[in-house]
Amino acid sequence: MFIYLNGKIVDQAEANISAFDHGYMYGLGLFETFRVEGGHPFLLDDHFRRLHAGLQTLAIEWRMEREEALTILSNLLRANQLNNAYVRWNVSAGPAEIGLPTGRYEQPTVIVYMKPLPPVKAQLKDAVLLQIKRNTPEGEVRLKSHHYLNNVLAKRELGDSPDQEGIFLTEEGLVAEGVVSNVFWIKKGVVYTPALQTGILDGITRQFVLALLEQWRIPVEVGYYKAEALLEADAAFVTNSIQEVVPLRSCGQQTYQTDLPLIRKLSDAFQHYRQRLWSRDELNGGST
Repeated sequence: MFIYLNGKIVDQAEANISAFDHGYMYGLGLFETFRVEGGHPFLLDDHFRRLHAGLQTLAIEWRMEREEALTILSNLLRANQLNNAYVRWNVSAGPAEIGLPTGRYEQPTVIVYMKPLPPVKAQLKDAVLLQIKRNTPEGEVRLKSHHYLNNVLAKRELGDSPDQEGIFLTEEGLVAEGVVSNVFWIKKGVVYTPALQTGILDGITRQFVLALLEQWRIPVEVGYYKAEALLEADAAFVTNSIQEVVPLRSCGQQTYQTDLPLIRKLSDAFQHYRQRLWSRDELNGGST
């Protein structure tokens, strides 16, 4: 496959970065994962808004407007002979001297990875409550950063089954999020999801789902919930930017309804919007 690296499209076998890149040395880097379908990068503006804000927290100087990003994506799609793609947009601090930094990074390393998008198909997963606890964010909010050890250890605990998703609890026993997803559940017509203050990532797909539910006037509760709340739900689903909405079949001994109209409606909304929207703000008539 071909990737984008600091202004050039290169074969992945020829891609190299500095051994002094602080994204490697100290984990100072962020990434966004999103899907391109029919040449359209779904919710790109929302992904870049989060990326730009997070990079400011890390003191990494980097911004890019939509048009430049579209040119890069178009060139990558052409090089890889793809129309639909899984994209990881990665920005790290770039090379600097050994030692903990106090200043700003002005020459970041920018890599855009691309691979074929997996086919969209109906899929169910079983949730597993993990023994490893969700770590707390290293700053005020959780960034989508290179610091991924907690997730890697959780994935090793879970194993390789594609039909399972591990669910983190906090040290206090509160439901947090999945290994690679946010989690929602439904009880008596109300949708529940953990608050950001539990230390979870504010997923772009999570935000989009909440915006859809608000538009449809579906009651939503965002808060702090023990595992029992998830285990006593009527239905549940997980979300991320590639798989979008995935119904859960079970969690522990609890089995869920998997054919609720609301879950189908959410899945249909993604299919309807994924080749046209730049931001969730457009749902309310906004423009970006």
